[in-house]
Amino acid sequence: IRRRKKYDMELLMLGLNHKTAPVDVRERFAITKQAIKSGLANLNEYEGLSEAVVLSTCNRSEMYVVVDDAERDLPTLKQFLFDLTGNEEDIDEYLYHFANEDCIRHLFRVSSSLDSLVLGEGQILSQVKDAYAMGREEGTTSTVLNTLFHRAIATGKRVRTETRIQFNSVSVSYAAVELAREELGELDQSNALIFGAGKMAELTAQHLVARGVRNIYVANRHRDKAEQLAAKFGGEAVPFEEAMKQAVDVDVIVTSTGAPHYVIKPWETRQLMTKRKGRHLFLIDIAVPRDVDPEVGEIKGVTLYNIDALEEVVDEHIQERKEEARQAEKIVEDEVESIEAKFQYLSFRPLMALLSDRCDRIRQREVKRASSKLPELTEDEWRQVEHMSRMIVRKILRMPMMKLNAAAGTAQEQFYIDAMRALFKLDMIGETATSEERHNHYRYAQQ
Repeated sequence: IRRRKKYDMELLMLGLNHKTAPVDVRERFAITKQAIKSGLANLNEYEGLSEAVVLSTCNRSEMYVVVDDAERDLPTLKQFLFDLTGNEEDIDEYLYHFANEDCIRHLFRVSSSLDSLVLGEGQILSQVKDAYAMGREEGTTSTVLNTLFHRAIATGKRVRTETRIQFNSVSVSYAAVELAREELGELDQSNALIFGAGKMAELTAQHLVARGVRNIYVANRHRDKAEQLAAKFGGEAVPFEEAMKQAVDVDVIVTSTGAPHYVIKPWETRQLMTKRKGRHLFLIDIAVPRDVDPEVGEIKGVTLYNIDALEEVVDEHIQERKEEARQAEKIVEDEVESIEAKFQYLSFRPLMALLSDRCDRIRQREVKRASSKLPELTEDEWRQVEHMSRMIVRKILRMPMMKLNAAAGTAQEQFYIDAMRALFKLDMIGETATSEERHNHYRYAQQ
């Protein structure tokens, strides 16, 4: 897909992450699950975008799309980002975009955790799977992105299987607990309060217990989830709205909710600090958008760290995994080269799909005509006729399809494209077709 072809579409991605944007920018451009669903459901309103997957995590917001022309359609993709986030401020300095081979390489590095805040962390592969599943669910993936994401997921698995990159991996939750230890010393005399009951909250609780924390309290808007998590570690669930009032004896508070607004505010923290009579409070906010109002960090006796501050802890351990990362990069390059060979013949897919579609319409028309002349056939017999007619069309098209595939990427490629268009009058899907017509025909092209 390095060169443009008459029926070719291009791959394009746009995003920002922990390397390019600070947490206050990332939180303004975080994309909720509902926004992703809504945006994908209305993808046909964005001319030039024919397939799409949106990946949104604590540390990145990225969109992967199939477009008619990467350079021309980049502003449309940027508008898609604005619409997904409800924010149109100028953030060009924080954005990055990649097309075609560079887009493939970036996604493969992401799924292999080579682009993560924590090199080797395993959560990103699940997040890539979830993003792709949502695209499939909303009907915004077809041949190109199906091929791309299947291979990206396989690449991530291969890296984790063939290297030891995940070993000695320092997770964000581990780094949070290590920061608490640096600040407070050993935690065996400390109590901890966790806001949230998701995967990150569970991992944090696990590390706190491993470091000997005395008591763990869990607060979550859904009380049953708080109780489930607390029970796993012999802790106690507390009412979400009353959590800060009950934090008088707590030394460490870790926040990891999915709330779109601040969960911990300055005024209630000041009230808490008055009751604590000068006892120090250590707050770690690992959520994006942030859970703790930054002004809380200015209150006397409070130390506040957000997710960007954890990078220093993570970087201390990165040398141990750099050699494994080099091996992982080789795997990524191998997979990029392999999928590019596969994408070579995708330029024919819309043409093949259009030909198949036209032949099937002819088949349906002739079967319908025959039905009026054969009223005595039973329902089962009509199913047999339908099956027979489909098999006839499939067998007739088999050889032309094989020829088209064989010609992909060769000197005969354009000859076969022109010949098939002329022989079967398939001109309508050329440059004069609308993006929607291209999209509708392209979706017939299944692997």
